[in-house]
Amino acid sequence: MSESRFPALSRRGFLGLAGAAAGAAALTACAGSGGGGTQGGDSKTITFWSNHPGTSKDQETELINRFQAKYPDLKVNLVDAGKNYEEVATKFNAALSGGELPDVVILSDVWWFNYALNGTIEPLDSHFASAGVNVSDYVDTFIGDYKFNGKTWALPYSRSTQIFYYNKDVWAKAGLPDRTPNSWDEFDEWGPKIQGVLGGDKWAHGWGDAKNYLAWTFQGPCWTFGGAYSDEWKLKFSDPATVKAGQYLRDSINTKKYASIRPTYAVDFGNGIIASAIGSTGDLKSIKTNSAGKTEFGTGFLPHPNRAGATTGGAGLAIPSRISDARKENALKFIDFITNAANTSYFSQATGYIPVRKSAQQDPSMADFLSKNPNFKTAIDQLPLTKPQNYARVFVPGGDQIIGTGLEQIGLQNRDVAGAFGDIGNQLQTIIDRQITPKLPK
Repeated sequence: MSESRFPALSRRGFLGLAGAAAGAAALTACAGSGGGGTQGGDSKTITFWSNHPGTSKDQETELINRFQAKYPDLKVNLVDAGKNYEEVATKFNAALSGGELPDVVILSDVWWFNYALNGTIEPLDSHFASAGVNVSDYVDTFIGDYKFNGKTWALPYSRSTQIFYYNKDVWAKAGLPDRTPNSWDEFDEWGPKIQGVLGGDKWAHGWGDAKNYLAWTFQGPCWTFGGAYSDEWKLKFSDPATVKAGQYLRDSINTKKYASIRPTYAVDFGNGIIASAIGSTGDLKSIKTNSAGKTEFGTGFLPHPNRAGATTGGAGLAIPSRISDARKENALKFIDFITNAANTSYFSQATGYIPVRKSAQQDPSMADFLSKNPNFKTAIDQLPLTKPQNYARVFVPGGDQIIGTGLEQIGLQNRDVAGAFGDIGNQLQTIIDRQITPKLPK
């Protein structure tokens, strides 16, 4: 393969699916192991582990200052727990095996279920009344994402969905309407036209790699082809419609050559290296900054003919089960505060994440922000067209990376779709049979 066409081949893509599954098994074992009894500690000091999603450390510091101003008897210690959600999970696994536990930990959509299944995070329902949490004010889809076995295991925080980013100038040069494609078949017609006006080492479309959530961003497109990663615990990688979706990915990169795997797709889009991308709403801030003065961009719904074409994602805030009840109550009080209407509005405007409270829509600053920032409003308008993610990605330990690695191999190595999907299915089924099925409620 040409190094100029595939300049950022991830080492992860060559590690193989077996390695990804082995890593998932190791993390699952850690998540299920105990590190002693209940940890007491100072209930007046709340330790918050975060990766600062959307480069939000300044905003998190401001939220903490607001909380401490309202509750001067409480102190919050913000800890840099990793560069991304995976690093936070690795650190949390280590703490579960005997280290000092935080009071609040950020967990992405692909991590919380494993901890809930193993009982290492706290079901929050019995604490809502004492902490004064109005659960009904959270966006239904978001709060529903943390339900399992009739209990709530986290509260939504940095929540997002995918939107389609496109370069308006390139679209105009290619003679395309100023909108996102209605279907992936339509985009398959547009791609070569866009590529024709770009040429060189630029691409009409960029996909993230396995590490940068290719399995997440490709899930919606897979649905629109009629496929899926799974139907609850039944895997669907051999389904002809799922294979057809994978073949589209392969052809767009290796046959028609208008798409590319781009680990830094948000940066590449802002710099004009790719003309479109599926990205998180959490990318809005960085894309707007990177594209300033260089790229006029628009956003729109993902292609969605007759089916939901996008899914929600991001992270919630959870509480370890082995800390004292006093620590749990203050931790939940903190989570409730930093996700209230005013604070989720502030956080959303700064980062691009979606407000997690229904009442935030009535917040004056949020309403004014949406009227001035139509690219942000896209995600909120698209929410009714999203649906919950497939179990294979979010509930199977390591599922995100196993699926993403297989998709990456299809794109970067031109691997046969049926073979790649067969390996994905085999790896996931083994994990389901050995690690999940025995623990599911009977």
